[in-house]
Amino acid sequence: MQLRYILLLLLPITAVAQSGSDTLMKALNRTIQQADTYDRQKLQRIDRIKTLYREAKTLPQQYAATLQLYEEYKVYKFDSAFTYASNLENMAAAMNDSIKIAASKNKLAFILLSAGKFKEAFEYLQAVHPAQQTDSIKGEYYLLMGRYYNDLADYNNDNNYTAKYQVIANNYFDSALVYIPADSFESLYYAGLKSLKRDSLDKAFTLFRTLLDRPSLTDHQLAIVSSTLSFIYALHKDRAGAINSQVRAAMADIRSSTKETFATFNLAQLLYEEGDFEQASIYIEKAIDDATFYGARQRKMQVSAMLPIIQGAKISYIERQRKLWLTYALIATLVLIILGLLIVVIYKQFNKLKRAEKTISDARNNLEQANQQLHHVNETLKSLNTELQDVNGKLREANKIKEEYIGYFFNISSVFFEKIVRFKNLIDQKIADRKPDELRMVLNNINMRNEREDLLKSFDKVFLKLFPTFVEEFNKLFNEEDQIVLKNDELLNNELRIYALMRMGITENEKIAQILEYSVKTIYAYKTKIRNRTIVPKDEFDKRVMAVKSI
Repeated sequence: MQLRYILLLLLPITAVAQSGSDTLMKALNRTIQQADTYDRQKLQRIDRIKTLYREAKTLPQQYAATLQLYEEYKVYKFDSAFTYASNLENMAAAMNDSIKIAASKNKLAFILLSAGKFKEAFEYLQAVHPAQQTDSIKGEYYLLMGRYYNDLADYNNDNNYTAKYQVIANNYFDSALVYIPADSFESLYYAGLKSLKRDSLDKAFTLFRTLLDRPSLTDHQLAIVSSTLSFIYALHKDRAGAINSQVRAAMADIRSSTKETFATFNLAQLLYEEGDFEQASIYIEKAIDDATFYGARQRKMQVSAMLPIIQGAKISYIERQRKLWLTYALIATLVLIILGLLIVVIYKQFNKLKRAEKTISDARNNLEQANQQLHHVNETLKSLNTELQDVNGKLREANKIKEEYIGYFFNISSVFFEKIVRFKNLIDQKIADRKPDELRMVLNNINMRNEREDLLKSFDKVFLKLFPTFVEEFNKLFNEEDQIVLKNDELLNNELRIYALMRMGITENEKIAQILEYSVKTIYAYKTKIRNRTIVPKDEFDKRVMAVKSI
């Protein structure tokens, strides 16, 4: 199996749910439908580079534009890539630049390897003398030699040559890593590939995961890493992980318009092994289309060989399903015949049951009507009982208020009577003593405001004795910043007294104004101010106040 074509993302856990695989394959199918869009974008880039080539006035400028065209075509279309790589070789020769000549031979070898032309690729590689080249040319050359022997090992896939070629490939990869920048994509990828070939799976997995965490990877690089990771998952018998990674690789290849790819081919094989012949057929046809478009005959033959196997398995599966459904149909027919006989018997019994049910239904209806009437009576009694309990509660509250305020009235009256008697005796004494000045002083010492305050405080004490939680319940109807805060010597203030009188049953503004010695307008202003601050609906505020319970 080829290891150099990989996909997009690595799943963090090797065990992946079936629903996750289905979602990824749906995404792949959508990406396949959009393949023409990605290809058009690539052709637009190629057209812009060709314009640069036509506008180039010097050979170095033409070489630079040709190099860009080669990079666009190298995994897109073999014939064009080979043509531009050959042009690079001719331009390098015309410039008498040995470095560019070696680089162009490396590029020709890469294209021929991608097309499976091992003999021709090796001839170009033999023409490169790495000892005379720069480090970058050396690194590229040794990577190509490693890939050459690695592909030969995969191609032979036997006990005679594969192991030998793999050793040679790893030696070339070791040489390449000396000249490749240590933290580059190629350095980490081929180090991982070397570890994979030496069965150091954990090390290979770590290196590939490190690569996938890089945000700067191109789609083509993501595809290469993901496809290789799919191979590691397969070695660990994690079929879901292998399929998901290969799906991601196929999507990345489509987005980068990579036609020289094995991702869809490998995915088709995995799905074939899982028995999903429908999807496997779709992806093997996509792989054949890509191989045909790229122009690599050997790759096309290799991929095409898998198509009849998958199609044959698909046909066999459909035939098995057809036979299975035929068996089901025969069984169903038998069941229907038996069911028909049963229906006749059941129909006769049903008529008997229907007559019995009619009798039972009539009795049940009569019973339900009686139950409904009884339920209605119970509900009426329950409602009356609730109303009676409410009336009794109000009567108890009224009796308690009456008892408290009768006692309060007699107490106030007694105190007031005593004050009147003392005041009368004092006046009589001053009149008898003929002391008008002292009499006037006595009259001036009478402070009606204090008397009124004492009267209100007495009212406050009696009210709070009956409704000890009134202030607390009243404040719950406001935000914290709008709640009433009483002074140290206050039991109630004017705002609270208005609603205390209302709770006592005095609801007329005129009566409240008379008791508190305010104008009706002032009482109305107090009420409006309080209702504007409340957090409950204004039309519910008075009801909430009246709902405050007494002891």
